[in-house]
Amino acid sequence: MQRKEAHASFGGTQEVWRHTSVSLGGEANFAIYLPPQAKQQKVPVLYWLSGLTCTEQNFITKAGAQRVAAELGIAIVAPDTSPRGEGVADSETYDLGQGAGFYVNATQEPWAGHYRMYEYIVTELPALVEDNFPVMPVRGISGHSMGGFGALMIALRNPGRYCSVSAFSPIVAPTQVPWGEKAFSAYLGPDRAAWAAYDPLELLRNAQEHLPILIDQGLADEFLEDQLKPELLKVVAQETGHDLILNLRPGYDHSYYFISSFIDDHIRYFFERISQV
Repeated sequence: MQRKEAHASFGGTQEVWRHTSVSLGGEANFAIYLPPQAKQQKVPVLYWLSGLTCTEQNFITKAGAQRVAAELGIAIVAPDTSPRGEGVADSETYDLGQGAGFYVNATQEPWAGHYRMYEYIVTELPALVEDNFPVMPVRGISGHSMGGFGALMIALRNPGRYCSVSAFSPIVAPTQVPWGEKAFSAYLGPDRAAWAAYDPLELLRNAQEHLPILIDQGLADEFLEDQLKPELLKVVAQETGHDLILNLRPGYDHSYYFISSFIDDHIRYFFERISQV
């Protein structure tokens, strides 16, 4: 691994590292905030998954998460959103290819060789972080939009691996909206049965773990009706008796202005869940 950035922040350090990823078949970046408590002891870690077009930089420079993470003694890991580099398949649209990995393991060409973000987030990155930084295997997962989908899907597919899950403006029904249908068709192929393994609605219907879900959704979000559809998740949660906190926020849009307004709540939610484990 090679450290690319290190900045003092609220008594801790905001770092960016580059490493060779087996899952992604090339070089990858991830950001990690280490709170001041990490100088003396291992700390729990919250994984943040960003949305379409983002890199590891968006969250660490725009969300304002470091202050509360420092207060509570929580590390935050923010990976890139897709494989990148020469020889990595891409498209001319923002919602497919580099910057749009959708946190699945692609099975179709030309994507299958590199687009294994699910494996990277669930297995490779946590092992790397826990082996090389002062963090304990006490994990939460959160994200925004495509990353909010990723957080819900990954937590539901991996019972017992995370003690909290939350999301901002998540794509809750990727098999029913344009963003998800485009990505799943490309990465997973035409067989919708394969899509179900990554669909939060189907996963929630068959959940083996009753892990509560926290979601914040802006009501002025330009993607709310066509791409996000949180009401669909609410229906399934009610049908299954699954605990869901769905905060609908008047006036807020899809941007990091929204995320920065409520990120403290999500970090504190993770902290509260740690004590309940």
